[in-house]
Amino acid sequence: MKTLLDRAFVFSKIQTLIILSFLLIFMACKKDPLKDKVQAINTTISKEFKTIYWAIKAVHPEGKFLDVKAIDGYGNTYDIKGIQDANQTSLMDINAFVGDKQIPVKLLVNNGKLTPVKAIAKDGTLYNIYAIASNGDRLNIKGIERAGNIVHIKAIAKDGTYYGVKAVSPTGALNDVKGVKTSKEDLEYTLYGAKIYAHIKALPQVGSAGDNFLWHIVAIHPKGYTLEVKAIDKDGNTYPVKAIKDANQCCFLDIKAFVGDIDQLPIKMLASDEANKPIKAIGNDGSLYDIMAFDPNGEKFDIKGVGRSGNIIHVKAINEEGKFYGVKALSADGQLNDVKGVKMFKIPVESKVNGVKIYAHLKALPQSK
Repeated sequence: MKTLLDRAFVFSKIQTLIILSFLLIFMACKKDPLKDKVQAINTTISKEFKTIYWAIKAVHPEGKFLDVKAIDGYGNTYDIKGIQDANQTSLMDINAFVGDKQIPVKLLVNNGKLTPVKAIAKDGTLYNIYAIASNGDRLNIKGIERAGNIVHIKAIAKDGTYYGVKAVSPTGALNDVKGVKTSKEDLEYTLYGAKIYAHIKALPQVGSAGDNFLWHIVAIHPKGYTLEVKAIDKDGNTYPVKAIKDANQCCFLDIKAFVGDIDQLPIKMLASDEANKPIKAIGNDGSLYDIMAFDPNGEKFDIKGVGRSGNIIHVKAINEEGKFYGVKALSADGQLNDVKGVKMFKIPVESKVNGVKIYAHLKALPQSK
């Protein structure tokens, strides 16, 4: 009798193990739509992209392009290129090609009216940047005016005429070459001993900046209606989130949470090991505010960075089924910009804000193909 009971007990244990095994296999095979979608996007984005090099040119009023070159102290000239190293053209690096090295091109801090543009080697060597006329004349390229986060860059003829500076793709597409600032201070950072005033990037061309000071931040539902984006503190209080056009440009707008009567809190993408990068407003004391989209029926959707394309991290609202909604800046007169995470450096941590490690800045950029 005891032997029969022992056998029954063993058989019961085996049955339990078999059932648990099937349950584990079922759970492992069960689809997680959000995880699958993130993996699919990251796989698509990280798929090998053949780098496309855009020529950097100044545009003569007669409709001709002038070569833009870096020139060393011995008069040797080097090509300057815009680098499209991912499937996006919203924000592209610009480097000088010196031998087998790519050297960053930056705007330097300067007390004068015009801001110098230089290529900066790792040993601190500075290369002058000129547009070369057909007769061999060299036209200085300078930052001539700041408009909020943007510094306008021009080639300057001998008679003082300004020529636009553009990035030109092999297929003839044009981007503007601009100085880009992520700080209100003159000094962005120090690179190889040089004091940097602004990064230089190739950005999509935009039309009139319009007169609207504050742009709404919204998520766009597939059915064509908007979801308001707000910041939420730890007590559940909500605050407006807006893009700010504080100058005559709309190609690189700050995004802030408006808390109380005077506080405009920066909104950043935080450094994290998560597949989806968290996006938060950061208080003066380092406290974090969630950033969420509110459906008209009261549902709240997380807003995250969901995949990287070169210098750009795509930003989406994520519903309960794991579906992604685009996040936009919408002006009162109907202009629409994309909300994106923007990286200026290749390193994981861009900077710290009030003690919080930042993965990327959050900005409103013109929509690009």
